[in-house]
Amino acid sequence: MSFRMIHENYNVSDLDRSIKFYGDALDLHEVSRKTTDDFIIVYLSNYSSDFELELTWLKEHPQPYDLGECEFHLAFKADDFDSAHKKHEDMGCICFENPEMGIYFIEDPDGYWLEILP
Repeated sequence: MSFRMIHENYNVSDLDRSIKFYGDALDLHEVSRKTTDDFIIVYLSNYSSDFELELTWLKEHPQPYDLGECEFHLAFKADDFDSAHKKHEDMGCICFENPEMGIYFIEDPDGYWLEILP
């Protein structure tokens, strides 16, 4: 028996804003969408991996999401770390840097942290 990771879900408060952020910050694009009367789910991916980020917007959830202590994250490996850092610095979305480890984190519009590795 084997298992393969296929996606991670983040609930978001503004779907269009989140789709734009992930497109601008990480070059993720929409690959599919499911819509009901109660929610919309959008799957984002890129051309480097078949792993998907699932963004869920719930109609009946107008308040911000409680992310606890935000001790979870997705990690992305950058093929040009210095250019990625400059881009995220210009976007104003870097929320934490650890120079000793050679990594940094960006924060999406809902407060989710994303690790960027060289």
